Amino acid sequence: MRRGGGPGALAPRADRRLPAPTPCERAVTAAALSGARSGRPAVAAPTGFRRRSGGSRAATTHDGVEVRGVQVFRDRDDAGEQLAERVRELGLRDPVVLALPRGGVPVGAVVAERLGAPLDVTVVRKIAVPDFPETAVGAVTAEGAPIMNPKLSRMVRADQDELARSAEEERAEARRRVAAYRGDRPAPQVAGRDVVVVDDGLATGMSARAALSSLAEQGAASVTLAVPVCSPDAARDLEDVCDRVVCVLSPPQFQAVSLWYERFPQIDDTEVQELLRRAGVA
Repeated sequence: MRRGGGPGALAPRADRRLPAPTPCERAVTAAALSGARSGRPAVAAPTGFRRRSGGSRAATTHDGVEVRGVQVFRDRDDAGEQLAERVRELGLRDPVVLALPRGGVPVGAVVAERLGAPLDVTVVRKIAVPDFPETAVGAVTAEGAPIMNPKLSRMVRADQDELARSAEEERAEARRRVAAYRGDRPAPQVAGRDVVVVDDGLATGMSARAALSSLAEQGAASVTLAVPVCSPDAARDLEDVCDRVVCVLSPPQFQAVSLWYERFPQIDDTEVQELLRRAGVA
């Protein structure tokens, strides 16, 4: 892992080398520039991202060049299928898939099935202060230390005692949710294994940072963040807390996760529990 300047940065491991930029980002950039040179409309089709006839299409730009022809995912199952192809290329040994509830679980279930890997969850709760309940200044998992954004904390003039109380409350809620999702089944062994953290998309990266940092603290052999669509900036910002970021699509003009899905329904706890039950977790 790289040493980074962001919150929660971890020291690099001597036996790990992180590629940069991500392959999906390079594919989008190359397609855009190729179209600009040839005078043809550029079509971005990153490795493992299938274009289909019919359905809705999205357009984005890179350095002022419009990139057309990229189809959004039909739904989270479709996104999981395409993401699984990319993750399978890594050749991970004895992997375990940890999905971020709620939206990451349908994607993670498909990835785990295709890898023949166990599926579980890692619950992240965002930390806020009473005066600004909608502004997340940090995040915490059931197991790891809280991750704070110092800049946001200063902006909302967060009281440190309030932050500490909020972090403990959210950690307790994360533990409650893990118990509700997992039931009596023990947590999967992480130490010494290749861990794949899956979500349905990556926007700011705060929740992912908390999850990835926690897993590194638990002694995972490698930590991979796998998402169908990601903000290039957010992916780069996480290079210090994971070994790699795998994504199918990394549009320069990201905007929001939901825009890249044709169907993006809310996922409830019942659906999460059912998916985990099918995977043998609950």
